[in-house]
Amino acid sequence: MRRPTLSIVTPSWQQAAYLEKTICSVLEQDTPALEYFVMDGGSTDGSAEIIRKYEDRLTGWVSERDQGQADAINKGFARCSGEIFAWINSDDFYLPGAFSSAIAYLDAHPEVDLVYGDVLSLDGESRLINVMRFAEYELKDLMTFRIVGQPAVFFRRSAWEAAGGLDLSYHYLLDHHLWLRIAARGGMAYVPEPWAAARFYAQAKNRAHAADFGKEALRLVDWMRTDLLLQSLYEEHAREINAGAVWLDANYLSNGRMAWKSLARYLQAALLSPGRVGEDFRRVALTLLMTVSPRSAERLFERGAQRRLHSLMEYQRYMD
Repeated sequence: MRRPTLSIVTPSWQQAAYLEKTICSVLEQDTPALEYFVMDGGSTDGSAEIIRKYEDRLTGWVSERDQGQADAINKGFARCSGEIFAWINSDDFYLPGAFSSAIAYLDAHPEVDLVYGDVLSLDGESRLINVMRFAEYELKDLMTFRIVGQPAVFFRRSAWEAAGGLDLSYHYLLDHHLWLRIAARGGMAYVPEPWAAARFYAQAKNRAHAADFGKEALRLVDWMRTDLLLQSLYEEHAREINAGAVWLDANYLSNGRMAWKSLARYLQAALLSPGRVGEDFRRVALTLLMTVSPRSAERLFERGAQRRLHSLMEYQRYMD
C-alpha cells in the first residue's frame, strides 16, 4: 500500500452544526494518497453520530476528553504517517483543489517547509464576507505579527517534528507559535490561491475570546526575546515586533467591540511604529466611530461588507 502523501487532522468540540461540511471538504479532495483523523473532545451535541456516518472513509477517529485544541492536534499527528501535514478546525473547510495545489508546490520546492494560500471569510450562516489575501512573508514578518490563515497552511512532517509540535500552553496563537518555530528552521512560501474558508461568528474563538489573543501575542514577544533561533533578529527589530503585538491586540479588541481599549492599544502601537497602524487606518476610524455611535459603526461596517461582496463575485462559486 502506498504511504500517504498528506495527513489531515480535524480537532473538534461541540461543532455539530459545521462538522459535516469540514469532513466532506477533506474527503472530496482529488488526492488519493491521503489519511484523515478526526479528534473529537467528547462532544455531546451529536458530533459523534456525524463522524460515524463517514467512519468507513476515515483513517481513524476518537471522541474522548482532551486538554484542548493543541492536545487534540498533537494526538492526531502522532497517529499520522504522511509526508505533509495540515489541520482544519471543525468550523472551517477546504476548497476544491487545495490539496493537489499544496502538494505540487512542496514537491517542486524541496527547500520550502511550509506553504500557505488565501482564506475566504464567512459569517456564521456561511455567507461570504471577505477574502483574506496574504503576501510573501519571511521570518521577520511573522515575528512582527503578520498573520497567515491557519486553515490554508500545509507543512512538512519533518518540520513539525523539528519544531516539536504544538505547545499546549497556548490556546489562541498556538498556530502562529508553530509557524515561527518552523520558519526559524526552514523556508516558507505563499501561493496566491484560495485554499480554505474560515467562519467568523459570535461564538467563534476569534470573537468570543478577542481579549485573550493580545495577551498571547505579548507572551510570544517575551519568548522571541530569549529563543536562541530568534534572539538576534528580535534585537534588530524589537520596536517593530512589539508594535506588531500591540497592533494585534488592538485589532482583536476592535473585532470584539471593545472600542476604547482598542483605541488605547492602537495609540501605543502608533508610538512604536506609526506605519503599522497607518496600514489599518479604516479599522482605526471604524473603532473611533464605535465610541461615538456603535449603531452608526455597525451600519458603516455593513455597507463596507456589501461593497466588498461586489468585488468578490469570482469567489462566489466556492459557496455554491
